[in-house]
Amino acid sequence: REELVAEMASAFACASLSIQPTVRHVDYIGSWLAVLREDEKAIFRAASAASKAADYLLAFAPEAV
Repeated sequence: REELVAEMASAFACASLSIQPTVRHVDYIGSWLAVLREDEKAIFRAASAASKAADYLLAFAPEAV
């Protein structure tokens, strides 16, 4: 679950900062699928947690970014 949240938070932060992320989803897709098969609402909880994490990190970014 943490990998999914971390990857989504990274994507959100990169999008906000106009950074082209390094995509390595293949490395994690197996664990993501297992999580999503166990809990169909996991994606929504992960997205919510990722958004909060990205917002927290972006609060430390300089205004010019």
